Amino acid sequence: MMNHFGLPSDEILASYRIWDSYFLPSYRNFEADMERSKRAVEIGKIEKLCYFAHVGIGTTTDAKYEKSVVEKPDLVSGPLRRWPDLLLGMIHLNVNDVAASIDAINRWIRDGEMRGVYFAGGGPGALPCSHLNMIPLIERLQELGAVIMQHTWHVTGGKTSPGHSLPSELAELAANFPGQKFICAHAGGEWEKGIRAVRDSPNILVETSGFDATAGFIEMAVRELGPERIIFGSHLPSRSLGTELGKIVGANISDDDRRLILGANFRKLLGM
Repeated sequence: MMNHFGLPSDEILASYRIWDSYFLPSYRNFEADMERSKRAVEIGKIEKLCYFAHVGIGTTTDAKYEKSVVEKPDLVSGPLRRWPDLLLGMIHLNVNDVAASIDAINRWIRDGEMRGVYFAGGGPGALPCSHLNMIPLIERLQELGAVIMQHTWHVTGGKTSPGHSLPSELAELAANFPGQKFICAHAGGEWEKGIRAVRDSPNILVETSGFDATAGFIEMAVRELGPERIIFGSHLPSRSLGTELGKIVGANISDDDRRLILGANFRKLLGM
């Protein structure tokens, strides 16, 4: 049964227990982006949204905001208290500043409410995941059992920024930390290449958002990786619910696989 948005019925969507691993409200306009996303969250019956917080260690070019976060840490954790039933949080790390990033891991993950980290593909805090600065950060995160989301993207003609990471680089990193689970954000963009790059890395899961829905993506991922290594992301509010949710609900896979991809895998990764 379909609802009038072309999606499965409310009952079926609710049965999937959807947890979104890739929610991108603006740090400058968090409340407004929560409001923008509200209707999509309601229509999609999404139970949880995971956002990525900047914590004042040089991960933005906004010096005023960086200072504000240091002086008012509630800017980081406040959303978790305002929307406790809906939000989960991870933090951006600055791979160029290992000491500050270790301090942030201890403060916000070991002693705080954050569930893991996000390594961005651009901006002042980004370096490729092949960089040696990653090693002490991964070591500390592994000690804490934290979730690691790594932005990856294939670009025609080569990398576009110094912080750009490829799925193949993530596979090399993951091989050195077999006990740590990694999420390959966006499956590398060019998902056929991305899936092949991480296929033989059992500790890497792929995240589904960030590119237009194309036939065969989820089917190939299930076939090559298994449904347990795929995690749903909405990329709200900058991408559409129909685009991102449609990749999974419209795929030729079983409902059991949909439940794994849309929520169960992320909950397991989070220990929830």
